Amino acid sequence: MDAAEVGKRVNYFRTRRGLSKNALANNAGVSPTYIYKVEKGLVCPTVEYLGHLCWGLGITYMEFFTLGEDKPNDRLTKLTSEQRALLNNFLNSL
Repeated sequence: MDAAEVGKRVNYFRTRRGLSKNALANNAGVSPTYIYKVEKGLVCPTVEYLGHLCWGLGITYMEFFTLGEDKPNDRLTKLTSEQRALLNNFLNSL
């Protein structure tokens, strides 16, 4: 997923929840300028900052990567059981 797609998803969840950029920045503990840059695809957040953004949006990583759908997207369903276990271990370690 590139920076532009991450930005689109942040914007999608922010507007869906009726949050301003300032409100999301306050919730996530980042600057409004950072939110602007993420949504424009100018920067791509690290895993740590993506966690802050998800917290500020009130969503999980899974919701972020599946756009809040009830079922995982195709990429996740194509993972082997070993890959799923590694992903779960990684997400649980955050």
